[in-house]
Amino acid sequence: MNRSGRTRRVSFPLVTAVLVAGTGGAAVLSLAVGSNTIPFGEVLGAVFTGVDSDNATVITSQRLPRTLLGLAVGLALGLAGALMQGHTRNPLADPGLFGVNAGAGFAVACLVYGAGITAPAAVVAAALLGAGSVATLMLLFALRDTGGGALVMLAVVGTTVGALLTALTSALILLDKRTLDVMRFWEVGALADRDLSLAGVVVPLLAAGTVLALANAASLNALGLGDDVARSQGTRVRRSRVTGIAAITLLAGPATAVCGPIVFLGLVAPHAARAITGHDQRWLVPLSGLIGAIILLVADVLGRVAVRPAELRVGVVMAVVGAPVLLALTRRRRLAAL
Repeated sequence: MNRSGRTRRVSFPLVTAVLVAGTGGAAVLSLAVGSNTIPFGEVLGAVFTGVDSDNATVITSQRLPRTLLGLAVGLALGLAGALMQGHTRNPLADPGLFGVNAGAGFAVACLVYGAGITAPAAVVAAALLGAGSVATLMLLFALRDTGGGALVMLAVVGTTVGALLTALTSALILLDKRTLDVMRFWEVGALADRDLSLAGVVVPLLAAGTVLALANAASLNALGLGDDVARSQGTRVRRSRVTGIAAITLLAGPATAVCGPIVFLGLVAPHAARAITGHDQRWLVPLSGLIGAIILLVADVLGRVAVRPAELRVGVVMAVVGAPVLLALTRRRRLAAL
């Protein structure tokens, strides 16, 4: 085959198997590495055989919940980022673009400033309510028109709403020291010391969002050719758009509520997946989720070892990693052609 006709052949099942194995490896690394590094043999024994020891207690009571949270949130934000980039055809799209992060932060600030409530469970509940409210507003706005251009405009509206809510949150922080104390820890996304008392609410929402995302991935290839072409191929454009927005809402809202804003993950993971799979959305979307989980767990591990015995929050590490990626993407000449 000549060079102009050369195509990249990828064994998607093999790539998936490798990424699943990589996700498992990242999870084991997350369980083993921290202020005290635990041998892998003890990690596996604590998880699978119930060995009773001091290290086993550290693993099961502290690191295992943190690792499971990282897997769920990384998967959710990776999927949400891939859906946003696919629907808007904007390679810089990210879950925060819909104003979800800003909505969550504003709700937390209102709770602390207005009611003086700082309980972790209440903070998570307020963040979930704020993120869900903004996402619902975006969904209602999107129902007016579901064309590709309308979704780009939706991203603009989301950015505008996010900027407004961020400014209001900053005002509340400046007016009240207690609000500042709560927000400065919540606004830096983290997996450590997170209250999981609302897991019974958050996990079903993330599961529903994952199912919708995987179901929605098949239609993105047709939508990428334009709405008219997609309709001619039998794709129900309106239903596909609404399903995608609902999936983004269910994935990004709960993830932000539990961990706080984790920037750039929804941007980086789809681009890493696209470098492997090309533009086939049927594989790009699920692989973005797996890559998101791997990146988040590895970033969390780097944060634990970078400044020992202290620890960098994973949101800080992701900002350091994601900012150069964003700059590199904006310098590419093919940026507009996703």
